Amino acid sequence: MPPARNVRKMSIATSLPSFDLTGKVAVVTGGSRGIGRSIVLGYAAAGADVVIASRKIDNCESVAAEVRERFGRRALAVATHVARWDECDRLVDTVYDTFGRCDVFVNNAGLSPLYSDLASITEDYFDKVVGINLKGPFRLGALVGTRMAAGDGGSIINVSTIGSLRPSGNELVYACAKAGLNALTIGLADAFGPKVRSNGILPGGVRTDITAVWPPEMFASAAAVPLGRIGEADDFVGPALWLATEASAYVTGVLLRVDGGAYRQMS
Repeated sequence: MPPARNVRKMSIATSLPSFDLTGKVAVVTGGSRGIGRSIVLGYAAAGADVVIASRKIDNCESVAAEVRERFGRRALAVATHVARWDECDRLVDTVYDTFGRCDVFVNNAGLSPLYSDLASITEDYFDKVVGINLKGPFRLGALVGTRMAAGDGGSIINVSTIGSLRPSGNELVYACAKAGLNALTIGLADAFGPKVRSNGILPGGVRTDITAVWPPEMFASAAAVPLGRIGEADDFVGPALWLATEASAYVTGVLLRVDGGAYRQMS
């Protein structure tokens, strides 16, 4: 007879995933607006203390005040230009000096200015876009991943784009940088596992400050998806909460498309 399999029996109660972040500390770069702000508020609602990092401290302080008032959680605002490694170092040091831990780190800061054509892209433009979208997340992922692995573990979440999978000529530097971010996401899963999980969220068209300057035809294209609309910042709270909690405990090195089905229709 074949040997008996060791099958773990789970009750309904123990098999239900937990989305609770009580007692956890979550950091979100680009956390003062758009997708980042929605994720910050979602984490705070789930019980986490939060750190809001972006270049404009007043905007960070505004979100921190909202967190304290609405959810009663600790909230720290830190002015950070993620393209500057010394500021990345300072952010991570500040988090650990203040809270003593970091359980969730979201690399959300992004930048994609419009340009007229590829030949007009300057070296300064290229360096600026790559700095925000890849250079900073690399440094932050390396620093916080090392500390997480030496401690109780944690979850790193990198916000990329479906344009990293099928780039267009309209945002090519951004897409190239985010493709590098995808590689970073998978590499961090290997470098810091098993205690640290690293995953990516790949948005499609989303109504944020970046898309505020889009021409009408780009909005029309973004809405021509199976779900029939452009994305909203709050659409990313659920995926970000799932990847931050034990509900996704066996998920790492994954690039999760959150795009209303747009990728399947891209040509």
